[in-house]
Amino acid sequence: MTTSDLFEETYSAVTVNKVRSGLTMLGIVIGIASVIALVAVGQGSQASIQANINSLGANLLMIMPGATKSFGTTVRSAAGGAETLTPDDADAIASQVQNVAAVAQEASGRYQVIYKANNANTSVMGTTPSYLQVRNLAVDTGSFVSDSDVSNANRVAVIGPTVLQDLFAPSANASATPDMAIGQTIQIKGVQFTVVGVTVAKGGSGFSNQDDMIYVPLSAAQHYLLGSTGYLTEVDVEAASQGAMTQVQDDITTLLLQRHGISDPTQADFSILNQASIVSTASSVTGTFTTLLAAIAAISLLVGGIGIMNMMLTTVTERTREIGLRKAIGAKKGDITLQFLAESVMLTFTGGFIGIVVGWLGAFLISLFTGITTSVSVPYIVLAFFVSAGIGIIFGYYPARRAAGLNPIEALRYE
Repeated sequence: MTTSDLFEETYSAVTVNKVRSGLTMLGIVIGIASVIALVAVGQGSQASIQANINSLGANLLMIMPGATKSFGTTVRSAAGGAETLTPDDADAIASQVQNVAAVAQEASGRYQVIYKANNANTSVMGTTPSYLQVRNLAVDTGSFVSDSDVSNANRVAVIGPTVLQDLFAPSANASATPDMAIGQTIQIKGVQFTVVGVTVAKGGSGFSNQDDMIYVPLSAAQHYLLGSTGYLTEVDVEAASQGAMTQVQDDITTLLLQRHGISDPTQADFSILNQASIVSTASSVTGTFTTLLAAIAAISLLVGGIGIMNMMLTTVTERTREIGLRKAIGAKKGDITLQFLAESVMLTFTGGFIGIVVGWLGAFLISLFTGITTSVSVPYIVLAFFVSAGIGIIFGYYPARRAAGLNPIEALRYE
């Protein structure tokens, strides 16, 4: 049997009952499409989380006051809520630790902010000029907090795009422009601050959304908003390179333990978050989540393979006399096996191709209508295609061998 004859016979056998062939392929289509779409959701979520973490800054170490919370131990105070970090600690890190590119001091709180008839509840952060570099932040219009503002405790404020819209939008249907805010006076905790800048939108959500934040000089925040505590809520450190992050973290830990008079590292009154570790952990979690989604979707592929085998067994039974006739006029077992195996592979290849298109389209529609970030992976598409081919071979082999093993005399007598 030539290749062209094989293809013609296979096509004729598959299309003779289009409805049954279509329903058989449906399992493969759903399985392949599910794998591609769900993996796209998982990988898109992973990329989105990594981008959000990386947007906080480059080579970032976040030092927070308070002991790290852990199970089975007594915690002196929750990380970030204690008064154990001071500006002197930050200055010591900047001057004594090697491979430190920049250090930013932070003292923050959440307050009601008022501009004329509008108000918003938002995070207000007292910080220093180096915050721009450490947190990879940029100013869209105006300027950021300067060294002079910090030295003189000037009541100036730099607002995020979300705050801009909340306070300065002319109406619910109109957007505010940065020029509307520059030079205007807002009230934070009853104290007037002059807006001198608007930051570039970075995106985000929750309490850590840098778009929904107001930045003021550190000294002004401590004097007017925080009650002159003199303590910091966080110190951000940018390492000179990603490779130096572990060394910088270890040196900071040693330095702060010495400064705070603590000999036992387990009793440290501060905690350090390493951005690289956070990204690695998040990638591991989302990677496991993606694998789980792919495994769940793969179950439908198994069901689709069983459906193909069931159809091919039914086809063998229906075409018993045809098989007997072919063998009677000289067809070999290999020819019969190849014929039925080709039909099975054609069904799975066709279903696999349709499934790839449907999965790709499904991932696009999920992103379009739900806002969930998706990322279609070419390796997974290739894998799904070869898996569909494998299913056709594996689940089509038994019916093909059964057809080839029929006795021609008994097959011709079959009613």
